[in-house]
Amino acid sequence: MNFPTIHTNFWDAVIAIPIVMVLTQVLKLFLKVPKKYVPLMALIIGLCISIFFAHRGDFVAGIFMGYFYGYSAIGSYASLKTTIRSYRNPQNSEKADY
Repeated sequence: MNFPTIHTNFWDAVIAIPIVMVLTQVLKLFLKVPKKYVPLMALIIGLCISIFFAHRGDFVAGIFMGYFYGYSAIGSYASLKTTIRSYRNPQNSEKADY
């Protein structure tokens, strides 16, 4: 069994991941999604972008990269949120609620 050849480039990270983050936040506002389902929603959006747009024609590569888009957006959002909280209140920066 051969592994699929996956072509990725700088634009995948610069365009796809921010789009996943923005769409997740917009849908979270309009659909009132509970917090526990937001990461799942980001993952589904990442998979859709990857399968239907970025890696159209290669389903396995689309799934593989879709997980990267979704989980990268989740991690970027969590990191940004933690950084902002730490900046606003440096005394409580050690009490992160993950």
